Amino acid sequence: MLAVLGVTAPIFILIALGFLSVRGGLIDRGQIRGLGAFVINFALPALVLRALSERSIGEVLDGPYLLAYTLASLAVFAGGLAVARWLRGQDLSASAILAMGMSVPNSGFIGYPIVAMVLGPTAALAMALGMLVENLVMIPLALALAEIGQQSGVRGRVLARETALRLLRNPMISAIALGLLLSLLELRLPPLLFRVVDMLASASAPLALFVIGGTLYGIRPRGMWADVGQTALGKLVLHPLALLLAFLLVPDIDPELKVAGLLFASAPMMSIYPILGLRFGLEERCAASLVAATVLAFVTISTLIGVLGQAGYLKT
Repeated sequence: MLAVLGVTAPIFILIALGFLSVRGGLIDRGQIRGLGAFVINFALPALVLRALSERSIGEVLDGPYLLAYTLASLAVFAGGLAVARWLRGQDLSASAILAMGMSVPNSGFIGYPIVAMVLGPTAALAMALGMLVENLVMIPLALALAEIGQQSGVRGRVLARETALRLLRNPMISAIALGLLLSLLELRLPPLLFRVVDMLASASAPLALFVIGGTLYGIRPRGMWADVGQTALGKLVLHPLALLLAFLLVPDIDPELKVAGLLFASAPMMSIYPILGLRFGLEERCAASLVAATVLAFVTISTLIGVLGQAGYLKT
């Protein structure tokens, strides 16, 4: 147990440090947003670029892993959508946003730092593969369904074009595309540029954890326990279980990538979840789910690391 805490405790101490810094007035919420923008637009893209450009295209585009990750995420999304829509009677927009919270983890801010501590360099590759699925499949699917539920009058072709333009402007997607191109052409970054990218990438993990802690301050659940319970259960338990099943069904996946995938899937939902819910009037519900899942993740992730360690899949 002490070995497990040796891995997870520093992660959540950094989160707590960010939370207490905002609460104590050392840093305000505007500064946290600025730090978050730096992580999203510079540090994490640099991390992904470094990871992809240093590997061959065969290592990067791991077809079996991508298939398993996509199948598991879609299965949890579909299940969450069905439960919210037809068993709990929510509208399509609310159901789609809730299902997105169950199936899209916080890969950059929480998943990566944890996996990096457990597995090292494999974490960056697994994050890049996961973000391909999350940014190109899961998030556009959820937002498209939520827009349809709003009956906003936006035509499907217009909605698809707007979604594609948003993705093209996303620094993470640009970093993935550039990294894949360099990998395909077997090119390496010039030494000077690589040092810049490496310095930015090295700042990503601790700063991301600090930012998530600062973001959580001031968010309070307000009588939304059914939604919070479904979202947290789906994200922290069902998503990793679905991925485990997918790994059993899809052959030829590297064992270390399997461990990385399970840890990523066990992370709480992405920190911008309330922001995405704002467009549909669901920001408080999303914020409450984010708080609950982030707090509970300390227990569930520690448990998963302990189980993996006992099974001999990693050294804790």
